[in-house]
Amino acid sequence: MNNSSQSAKNDEGPSGAWKRFKNLFRTAPQTTEDMVAIVGAATENEVIDDDAKRIIEGALEVSEKQARDIMVPRTQMVVLKAADSFADNLEKIIATGHSRYPVIGETKDDVLGLLLTKDLLGLITDTGASTEISAEAALISQEENHNDILNLLRPQVFVPESKRLNVLLRQFREDRNHMALVIDEYGSLAGLVTIEDVLEEIVGEIEDEHDNEVNKNIRQVSGTHYIVSALTPIEEFNAFFKAEIEDIEFDTIGGVVTNNFGHLPKRNEYISIDSFTFHVMQADSRRVRLLRMTIAGEEKNKHTQ
Repeated sequence: MNNSSQSAKNDEGPSGAWKRFKNLFRTAPQTTEDMVAIVGAATENEVIDDDAKRIIEGALEVSEKQARDIMVPRTQMVVLKAADSFADNLEKIIATGHSRYPVIGETKDDVLGLLLTKDLLGLITDTGASTEISAEAALISQEENHNDILNLLRPQVFVPESKRLNVLLRQFREDRNHMALVIDEYGSLAGLVTIEDVLEEIVGEIEDEHDNEVNKNIRQVSGTHYIVSALTPIEEFNAFFKAEIEDIEFDTIGGVVTNNFGHLPKRNEYISIDSFTFHVMQADSRRVRLLRMTIAGEEKNKHTQ
């Protein structure tokens, strides 16, 4: 390209870039694949950058995905039990650090409502207002707080597994909700999904100031259960779990898992490798995204919870 051509390209401005983008639509796109191809061409022609390409592709995929594709399964949900003491529930809240918790009765299918942790601030302040408090008074205060928690519960939103993510995102915005419980065709609790889960499908993983930077690829959810990013380097995985998974052919644990399947796995498929059992939590048409890992032999019946 000569200097005059390069100069013309640099001086064309936003309107010129828009004209080049419209020229890509010589034929009307008929499918999502057509749109993805157009976006790819727009990136190659420097009409949009890689970040914009990723967001557009994410938005297109969201319209085809359902709540079941990204939900946190019921076995991995952190819930508060109405029968537990205020102290026990408060300890769980502090340990897990979420902003919202479903509160259940005897089983996970018996959802009483949703507790926002910010609503507890008044109770905690009242309890800790005086440092000179007898054991009997503290017990009475805890019992009162336990009852007050039930009074603080907000209505919980339920959505079917088949709810499309673009529709769910619109519902979140219109109703000003941030979490929904997902139910299966029989009316049983299947999992939960948050507005952040949906947005991450569009813009990628969202991390806040409280995320663990050291082990952000591996998160322990219980004694033997872990959530593992498929992009976790095998070297990091081996170091964390003192494992010896070979990394000759693949760089990530997702690559190893996919290779052992022999095909691109779908959500809820599982496979055992060495002493670990991997359950696919999130996957799309191109790769595995998120895995739930259990120490082999520790989860005899994954549907008992």
